[in-house]
Amino acid sequence: MSEIPLPDTEAATGVFVEHRELLFGVVYNMLGSVADTEDVLQDTWLSWSRRGVDGVDNPRAYLVRIAVNHALQRRAVVSRRRETYVGPWLPEPLVAGVDGADDPALQTESVSLAMLVVLESLSPLERAVFVLHEVFGYAHTEIAEILDRTPAAVRQVAHRARAHVHARRPLYEAHPRVRREATERFVRAAVGGDIAELMEILAPDVTVWTDGGGKRRPSALRPVHGRDKAVRLLTGYAKRGSTQTHPLELRHRRVNGDDAAVLFQDDAPYAVIVLDLTPDGDQVSALYVVTNPDKLTHVQKEEA
Repeated sequence: MSEIPLPDTEAATGVFVEHRELLFGVVYNMLGSVADTEDVLQDTWLSWSRRGVDGVDNPRAYLVRIAVNHALQRRAVVSRRRETYVGPWLPEPLVAGVDGADDPALQTESVSLAMLVVLESLSPLERAVFVLHEVFGYAHTEIAEILDRTPAAVRQVAHRARAHVHARRPLYEAHPRVRREATERFVRAAVGGDIAELMEILAPDVTVWTDGGGKRRPSALRPVHGRDKAVRLLTGYAKRGSTQTHPLELRHRRVNGDDAAVLFQDDAPYAVIVLDLTPDGDQVSALYVVTNPDKLTHVQKEEA
């Protein structure tokens, strides 16, 4: 009786490592969580290592297919967890260090934090198709093979997802210099409790999302709409967060590819702040504040 050949683990490992950055990017943009992404990549590796490279004509496509399908399965777990989450849920930010190259995961393709919030409103299938086509440039025929659907069905899903995203997310993106200047101005006003400056920089219809996960006070239990309410919330953060003995320290970082701000307290990450600007770049139209410590574990402080 002939023995069944075992997969070449060394070769399988080499191929997986070669494509890990791509897999991380695809899965992270589908889930918005680093921890869940790492779990999916572990499941992908186990499936791949059992299969091996022999007889696989296109390892890249095969690995993406495994990862996407594991991610779709993971969405059910993520959705159940969200049902008991305290307050607004925001994606886990990918924060680059001073040189922007601390973690290979940060070098992958990633849409902005604001876009990830919009993608949360898509169905898991719509999100997978949108990420593969709009972010990573996969053709509809390739996506059809990955998802085991017809190209016509994929095109229909892609059209629906794109229309939904464009209706909620304007195509305008502020120039990086404008974004950085606005971020610096906003953080100075917020940390300093400068109400007059906040009233000037915040748009009248601004919306503030604060994700503390029930572990950081103060945090709003739902998005806050309107400039007056936003100012009260932000000045509350400044009063609670910064003290003479434990001041908040600001670092400017790139978060999911955009210029943003990270606040540290006693060398530990306190908050990640990402702004959306009005088309003219003069005011803040939306504000995303992540303070949940569980979502900031990857954030490291360097010397200013």
